Amino acid sequence: MVSVGTPSTGTPSAGTPSAAVITGMGAAFPGSLDQQSLWDEVFERRYRGDQLARRLFLGAGVRTRHGVVDPRREDVSAWSTAARMRRYMAEAPPLGRRAVRGALADAGLSAAEVGLFVVVSCTGYATPGLDIQLARELGMPASVRRLLIGHMGCYGAIPGMGAAADFVRSHRLPALMLCVELTSLHSQPEQPYRDLEQVVAHALFGDAAAAIVLVPDAAHGLEVLDTTAATVPDSEDLMTWHVTDHGFRMGLSRQVPDVLAKHVEEATAALLGPIAADPGDVRGWAVHPGGSRIVDVVEERLSLAPAQTAGARRVLETRGNCSSGTVLLVLDQIRGDLTAGATAVAMAFGPGLTLCLAALRRR
Repeated sequence: MVSVGTPSTGTPSAGTPSAAVITGMGAAFPGSLDQQSLWDEVFERRYRGDQLARRLFLGAGVRTRHGVVDPRREDVSAWSTAARMRRYMAEAPPLGRRAVRGALADAGLSAAEVGLFVVVSCTGYATPGLDIQLARELGMPASVRRLLIGHMGCYGAIPGMGAAADFVRSHRLPALMLCVELTSLHSQPEQPYRDLEQVVAHALFGDAAAAIVLVPDAAHGLEVLDTTAATVPDSEDLMTWHVTDHGFRMGLSRQVPDVLAKHVEEATAALLGPIAADPGDVRGWAVHPGGSRIVDVVEERLSLAPAQTAGARRVLETRGNCSSGTVLLVLDQIRGDLTAGATAVAMAFGPGLTLCLAALRRR
């Protein structure tokens, strides 16, 4: 439980600075899926015993993950996109409610106190959507501002966090951000040819909901100092998320880690420069585990010790890549180890190819 100060609900005085502080975190997961069992019972047949596919699938760094769809029991790969969206709106609200309630309880806040509700998702859409439905069901005020961030992929939590922090600073009201991703709904149909990108996508991704609460000027928690973004020129084809007649299809080039390696140092320096810090000053690293090779690249390029990326690898091993919510799961892993005044960095990567980062400081 994070101890928080009482948030101000008044209008800030002219010239009075206000900090945005993460004081609560919550997460929720559907049923567990065992990686070896998934290969043995489903994907070995789907990929016709291909040994390279087997190595990629079982070598992805994932041991268990979660899914609202268990492909051992239910095959949705031939479903239409419309059917998948209906299932999304059946499964996402209860998962989101659990994560939000956990974050609010952790922060010692009620839903009625929320001034801005941000919902991040790239795996399902409906209007009216999750933001309206959950705000009503959880008891947020009719005046609550809502922001829906869609189709930004794995880095969506960082711009969501930035928007929430800006709102908290300017309005001195609490904000809540929820990431809900149900990647298991987007299992793709079998193909007559070897499609290694889909092998990797089917091996990596899991379902989860993760939420954070930010309040103004809290005495304890993680202050959001800044967020930044960097998009690599001419890299749009390296990571894609296309809407098709059979759900959303991931495109994932094997070049992604190599391209990321060329830019992660510069992007991190741009984040840390304004606070007069460098990677050696950072005490906590919440690295989005887009895959084990990506964690390897970040570790190598930023000269991080294995202990500094252990939280990312643990999340990958036990939860898989849960798209936008994953970096929040890693942040939750490391926050308890940060002492007062310690700096932390959260970073995530996604379509674009885009790197998004956040600088935080423990209060």
